[in-house]
Amino acid sequence: MKTDYTHTPVLPEETIDLLNLKAGSSGRQGRTGMRVVDCTLGLGGHSREILKKIGPKGRLLAIEQDEENLIRAKKNLKGFSKRITFVHDNFENLAAIVKKYKFGPVNAILFDLGLSSPHLEKAERGFAFRHEGPLDMRFDKRQGLTAADVVNSYREQELTDILRQYGEEPKARFIAQAIIRERKKRALRTTSDLVKVVETVYRRRSPKFHPATLTFQALRIYVNRELETLKKALEQAINLLAPKGRIAVISYHSLEDRIVKIKFRHYTRSCICPKELPICQCNFQKLLYIVTKKPIIPTGIEVLANPRSRSAKLRAAEKL
Repeated sequence: MKTDYTHTPVLPEETIDLLNLKAGSSGRQGRTGMRVVDCTLGLGGHSREILKKIGPKGRLLAIEQDEENLIRAKKNLKGFSKRITFVHDNFENLAAIVKKYKFGPVNAILFDLGLSSPHLEKAERGFAFRHEGPLDMRFDKRQGLTAADVVNSYREQELTDILRQYGEEPKARFIAQAIIRERKKRALRTTSDLVKVVETVYRRRSPKFHPATLTFQALRIYVNRELETLKKALEQAINLLAPKGRIAVISYHSLEDRIVKIKFRHYTRSCICPKELPICQCNFQKLLYIVTKKPIIPTGIEVLANPRSRSAKLRAAEKL
């Protein structure tokens, strides 16, 4: 089994450029060097590029909820370790983490919401429908709920709602019904068990699209509370940024990208009062300037070199 995983970062040059990173003095509060937060450390690919750009005086706060990835990232970034504060936590606790480690002022924040290589290639993690493994799908093994718990205990309507909301699966109800029928015979414990159920609904397979893709996406997002966590973290990140600080987010499906787009737009407004009010009563403060009018996507060359980048969208904004 492969153990020397490395991370090929998606849109690395574009991300570093949009974060507006510089070496030397940040010019804030008398501190030297930029302070950057990587909310999704993974295996450290983006963090390495960030550290090279901000130079020896810069500092990085690296957050990762997957303990296995954190261990690998520490090895991959061994040469930069003195400039990194590693944190095993969920980025939904971003504000508390920054406060705990007295890490500021924060000049840049990055979210790369993609899966890492171990998630997709290690069968025992249960993320990939192409590998036989337990139906787990947890990023953080300290949490209790697994994908197996969901498919074996949730009611038909609950399963339907999860598949529709988090996977946008057009055959959500039929798949939920098939799961209920199968689990009456035996519990669904492995990725193959679930794939076989989905394949009974999708009798004709597309050569480019595996029928279980959306079902696995939906369960993974639900088990890890990915969309709810992202909404909370974006709010905190925007408030934590120093003036002129930048936030960049790389998303990989429409649900994530929609949240980022809406959140950024929300903070470009100077008033959020209902239209029927004659005068503003909210005292809402405009906080952001959107740097990317349209999302940045990988070039054809990058997609050929790194096929997992093909659905990536990069958005960035600057704190006013």
